[in-house]
Amino acid sequence: METTVTENQKNVAAAMHLSTFAKFFFPFGNFIAPLLLWTFNKEQKFVDENGKQALNFQLSVFVYTLLIGLISLPFVLIFATDFISLIDTIDTTVGEISMHNIKSLSGYVIVIFIAAMLVFGLFIFELYAVISATMAASKGNLYKYPLSISFIKTTSQDQEIDEGINQSKNEHTN
Repeated sequence: METTVTENQKNVAAAMHLSTFAKFFFPFGNFIAPLLLWTFNKEQKFVDENGKQALNFQLSVFVYTLLIGLISLPFVLIFATDFISLIDTIDTTVGEISMHNIKSLSGYVIVIFIAAMLVFGLFIFELYAVISATMAASKGNLYKYPLSISFIKTTSQDQEIDEGINQSKNEHTN
């Protein structure tokens, strides 16, 4: 059985994935924009599945970001006890750099660097996944986001989606 997805469904699904970039323009835009598109179009199986995938991935990225923050928190707290010493070191070394001063700051630099690299890596991963999902949706294919946690239940097999698309196609022709 051949399944067809309309151009409108492809465009809405692609827009749903791209709308996650709204977070760069307003807070929680990566949840609000795809949620609105999904809510208004979820009666179409292809769009419904893409909406669930997009929202699940955005929630997963949020959880991963929180985990990076929680993992970094104990180290920040440990170094925060030495915060007054850090401020004093920065004030006294404005014009001079010595090995002792570098050793005093190295813990902070390492923690900040590792946390920044993890967040940057997650950002690049998210860009890659969202762009890949958008391209797949625009071609009428379903994209399964890697490392996505299923907060909203999705169909696990493409065959079930195809059956749903066929069913909705038959309903429109009858």
